[in-house]
Amino acid sequence: MTSQVLFRVDPKVKERAVQRARQEGVPLAAVLKLATKAYGNGHLHLEVTGAAEIPNARTRRSLAQIDRDIAAGKNLSIYNDVDSFFSSLKRPLKSRK
Repeated sequence: MTSQVLFRVDPKVKERAVQRARQEGVPLAAVLKLATKAYGNGHLHLEVTGAAEIPNARTRRSLAQIDRDIAAGKNLSIYNDVDSFFSSLKRPLKSRK
């Protein structure tokens, strides 16, 4: 007995997958069946490789400011234990220092 799985995928991605499956001499349906079975049995682990996302200009500026603050020891809070950290969260923002 089998069941049907329907999902949407970008047509360009599907075409690349079909082409690769053809190059390997198998239909795409066979690749998807094997991948589904392997994943379900815990034999397939997902790992996405490729270019990392590049932050936009605003995020890059924010990250650069964070780096400068850390280097200067600014905007940092040091806690001796977990309890002091959580108690600081209960105080109003202006009194946290």
